[in-house]
Amino acid sequence: MRRSASRRSFLASPLALYALGATSASQPARRPTGSLTDVPGLKVGHFTFKERWTGCTVVLTEKGAVAGVDVRGGAPGTRETDLLRSEMSVQRVHAISLSGGSAYGLATADGVMRYLEEREIGLPVGAGVVPIVPAAILYDLGLGDSKIRPGADAGYGAAMAASSKPVAQGNVGAGAGATVGKLLGGGRAMKGGLGSASIRLPNGLVVAALAAVNAIGDVVDPDTGKILAGARTEDGASFADAMQQIRQGAVMRAASPAENTTIGVVAANVDWNQSQATKVAQMAHDGVAMAIRPAHMPFDGDTVFALGTGGVSADSKLLGSIGALAADVMAQAIVSAILHAESIEGYPARRDMS
Repeated sequence: MRRSASRRSFLASPLALYALGATSASQPARRPTGSLTDVPGLKVGHFTFKERWTGCTVVLTEKGAVAGVDVRGGAPGTRETDLLRSEMSVQRVHAISLSGGSAYGLATADGVMRYLEEREIGLPVGAGVVPIVPAAILYDLGLGDSKIRPGADAGYGAAMAASSKPVAQGNVGAGAGATVGKLLGGGRAMKGGLGSASIRLPNGLVVAALAAVNAIGDVVDPDTGKILAGARTEDGASFADAMQQIRQGAVMRAASPAENTTIGVVAANVDWNQSQATKVAQMAHDGVAMAIRPAHMPFDGDTVFALGTGGVSADSKLLGSIGALAADVMAQAIVSAILHAESIEGYPARRDMS
């Protein structure tokens, strides 16, 4: 399948043109800015398949970063998350892998490990190094040939492509096959994607986020509550409002509901321990809930990692501020994913509705 041709065929359909032209989509109150790579010590790379909409995204922390994680969804797909509990002995990770392909995509971490081992980056052991690479996945197997999915080679390719440049956003990497607003079924959903945002304080603190948004719920402007992308009405001309539908008794219509997830990373240039990192990951989920309604459903695998690359000392007072900022930039990263997403066959993007 040639993706550009699929996009053109979708946009050429009469229903799509009506839906995209009839909806007035207001701009969010704040335009997301910045990138996860604004945090010193981080690199991000994508691998996006040409054959179908899927891929993976790798966050490299080559000097190591103290990490935490929080899983809120009821159907997660993860790797090495137990290692990030505060009572565990390993304190630093060397990369995070986020991938499409459902559980098959967890194999991308193998390729990232290979990339790091070749460069002698990892936890020193008697026989060399063991790179620590936690991972999380989202479900995108319903778009095209499900046999085409990210594996070790894709993870290696994403690591090879990683740089400290601003993160490419939209239909790339782990967000390539992401869709949103699936409460009323895939036929009324919209295109999700991958987004990033950051904030820099006068004291030099940088807090940033990256998110691959594949939610069952609607994506809303966290400042106004207005829907930016989500479940559409039957004619495709406006938003159905997932929460309003739930209030009226609607239930999930998809044949297989466990196909939704928002996965992401928040990071700061701070010195912290795993317990503190986990607390910030927990608080960052507030940003998921602010920007996605509903979130953390039994059919979601919502997972957020937190990375501290070192620099600013994180005492208890500052930690609260970092957590609040992590929630804010996570919400903005989710908004950015929607603003950068492009339409594919069957799934219009918000940018085509304005």
